Order: sequence, then structure tokens, then C-alpha cells
Amino acid sequence: MIDSIKTRRSIRKYRAEDVDPQLLDRLLGLAARTQTMGNLQLYSVVVTRSQEMKQRLAPCHFNQPMVTQAPVVLTICADFNRTTQWCLCRKARPGYDNVLSFMNAASDALLYTQTFCNLAEAEGLGICYLGTTVYQPGQIIDVLGLPRLVMPVATLTVGWPDEVPPLSDRLPLEAFVHEERYRDYGAGDIDRLYSEKEALPENKHFVEINRKETLAQIFTDIRYTKGDNEALSATLLKTLRRQGFLA
Repeated sequence: MIDSIKTRRSIRKYRAEDVDPQLLDRLLGLAARTQTMGNLQLYSVVVTRSQEMKQRLAPCHFNQPMVTQAPVVLTICADFNRTTQWCLCRKARPGYDNVLSFMNAASDALLYTQTFCNLAEAEGLGICYLGTTVYQPGQIIDVLGLPRLVMPVATLTVGWPDEVPPLSDRLPLEAFVHEERYRDYGAGDIDRLYSEKEALPENKHFVEINRKETLAQIFTDIRYTKGDNEALSATLLKTLRRQGFLA
């Protein structure tokens, strides 16, 4: 598994070959051994295989082609509905309609997601993690029929790889590991820690074709703008209220 993590890539093109349901079930079951708050397993996974349902999900993810091309799409949800129903059926009074409960369930769901990714990639499967899940959660809720206290937090496309894309760069260890206390970054630290990333030919080309001065401007001016972040944050808060996690 260490080797698969060291060489992991986001796979967006898949062979026209199904993922055996028994293999998928085995991996989904093994992933449940991951850490979980109170041993409650505050997550649910919706498995999408039919082309019809993938077509319905595609607009929720800005019609990225791997959503319809991958043999399997997994939507992992923060789920306090099941636990709430268990409590109600056992003469207990649940109080999980709040932000803390969403954070606990989202943490559970994301831990489960990463464990599944590690297991699937060790089997040779390809994975792409779709960050678009939290951009338009209301649409996903409608397509998948998610009830109150269930919130989509992650989506994976899964299949047998039909590409070997280059490894993406990563910051050095000293960029994100702090000994004993957090040490803030000065300008010299930023220069040192980001110099290799900024010097990569593909990143320099990216800056050039977008007519920007720095790589950082690609993120602030094009990919993750303040206006988009604020609008999507408002959508996220609205959906959390709809699903019962916010008053």
C-alpha cells in the first residue's frame, strides 16, 4: 500500500471494464475499519452504476466527463440520520441537529473516503476525488434523495485506469510539519518552500498562458476567487440549514 500511495495519481480516464461488485463491496467493507467518532460510523455511501443516474449526477459536478465515463461513482455522505433513527427506536433522545454533529459526521465520512481510496488504489483501481461535491450539494441531495441530517461531502469516480498521468508536485515536509508549536511563515520561508513548485515548467507555462505574474494569482484570480468562495459558502450554509444541521 505504501508504494501505491507514493505513486498515486488522480485518474480521469477509465477502461471500458466493470468493477466487480464483490470487489467493490469488499473494499467498502474494509474501509469501515477506519477511525470513527464513538464507533458510530457517521457516514453513508451511495453507489451509482447506472448510466441514467450518472447522467443525472453529471451536472452536479459541472459535467466533468469522468462522472459518466467511470463505471462506478461513489457519493460519501455525512450521515446523522441513521444514528438519529436508531436513538428514536431505542427510547433515546438524539440531539444531532447542530454544527458540531455535522463536523463529526463530515470527519467520519472523509476518513472513510481516504481509507477507501488507499485500499482501492492498492488493488490497482483508479480514483478521482471530486471537490465539486460541496459546491452544489443541493442538486446532489435531490438526485440521490438524501433525507434530513444527511449531507454529501465527497464524491469518487472509480474504475480501471486508462491513463498514466504525471505525478503532481507536493510541498516539502518542512512546509507543513511544525515541531511542538506552529511557526508562522516569513517571506523568506515562502520563497524557499514554494521555489520548486513555482519553477516547474508546467506551472510556469500555466502562468504564461493565463497572462499572470505569479502562480499564486492563478488560484486567487482564476481557480478559487473570493467572489466564488463567498457565493459557494452561502450555498453550503443554505444547504446545511435545509438538511437540519443549522438553525
